[in-house]
Amino acid sequence: MRIPSLQGPPEQPRWIKSSLSYSNGACVEVASLPGGTIGVRNSRDRGGHVLRFTPDEWHAFLGGVRSGEFDRFAGATEATAGRTV
Repeated sequence: MRIPSLQGPPEQPRWIKSSLSYSNGACVEVASLPGGTIGVRNSRDRGGHVLRFTPDEWHAFLGGVRSGEFDRFAGATEATAGRTV
């Protein structure tokens, strides 16, 4: 006799994209993945590779984004031109 599983099929990650993303598709998507990791993928290549981060790594990255640590990679803007990183 086969005992049915109490768990349903594994839930698919819900990928989200920033509302500030451009309509040209040059975006990344982020999702909570099984096992507690955070996944980041290219929105144009949904079947491609996924970068996986621990929650601590993800929070450290977001903190760097918020503090402007990565602004130099997007080119200087008037708001960040005078700031040293």
